Amino acid sequence: MEDKKLIFSGIQPTGTFTLGNYIGAVRNWKPLQEEYNCIYCVVDMHAITVRQDPVKLRQNTLNSYALLMACGIDVEKSILFIQSHVKTHAELSWILGCNTQFGELSRMTQFKDKSQRHADDVNSGLFTYPVLMAADILAYNADLVPVGVDQKQHLELARNIAQRFNQRYGDFFKLPEPYIAEIGAKVMSLQDPTKKMSKSDDNPNAVILILDDKDTIIRKFKRAVTDSDTEVCYRDGKDGINNLMTIYSSVTGKNFTEIESEFSGKGYGDFKLAVGEAVADHLEPIRTEFARLSADKAYLKKCYTEGAEKALRYSQRIVSKVYRKVGFVDRT
Repeated sequence: MEDKKLIFSGIQPTGTFTLGNYIGAVRNWKPLQEEYNCIYCVVDMHAITVRQDPVKLRQNTLNSYALLMACGIDVEKSILFIQSHVKTHAELSWILGCNTQFGELSRMTQFKDKSQRHADDVNSGLFTYPVLMAADILAYNADLVPVGVDQKQHLELARNIAQRFNQRYGDFFKLPEPYIAEIGAKVMSLQDPTKKMSKSDDNPNAVILILDDKDTIIRKFKRAVTDSDTEVCYRDGKDGINNLMTIYSSVTGKNFTEIESEFSGKGYGDFKLAVGEAVADHLEPIRTEFARLSADKAYLKKCYTEGAEKALRYSQRIVSKVYRKVGFVDRT
């Protein structure tokens, strides 16, 4: 790989990406390929911290892989693979777990949230998966990690673990930095704009899926919650309009001042329709490319097999050095 900074990021295969996943993370991955060495993966091992239907998990994993390619991840420019295909992630996770404090993991807000949502299955994987997330990053000694604002705590833990390892065994791991887009980092629910957009939302009108057809997208935006005011402007107390302006800005490239000028004197109905049409048109090429890739299963398999081979070669060098540092006997 060229001598550039290295970026790592992963996404869970929990069904079709939402507009929030796309704007907050995945869309930013494509341009990064020109400036950085990029390693991306579908983190299926993380997905099983909550119960999964094996048939659906397998299909969601393949769909997520194809969606990443449809969103512009180029397998010739980046390493793109499925997490469970690369054994070094699990191997490194054990060593890092032995360098992580119980108290650190107990303070993870996502563990608390998921424990409440899945009270009948609070398993040890749910507790320790931030260590596996650290292993995902540190197996490649990544410089940067594109994360949503809700993942910053996990990245901070990865930095703490790396720092502790370095203090015990000598400087080795880089301390990864977050890469957060300046705008659109957090897309909110269309029905409750105080909450993050989530595919687990009980209300289907709250969520835009990037494979939704144009009519569905426009219908959902028309039903989006706004406020009793009539002015399209970004300010405190206008959570619904602020969210729609953020989304519109993200897909058109217009800043808030330009958006306010464009819709001056127009009502919310006009604005919501314009946002829906802009989002649908922006996503249309992704839907088309996803359909093409999904139909070519042999090509998809070739891509994820080669991606895993590249990821294993890269991470094996790092994990072998970690094994040596902690005192394991060399295998060869």
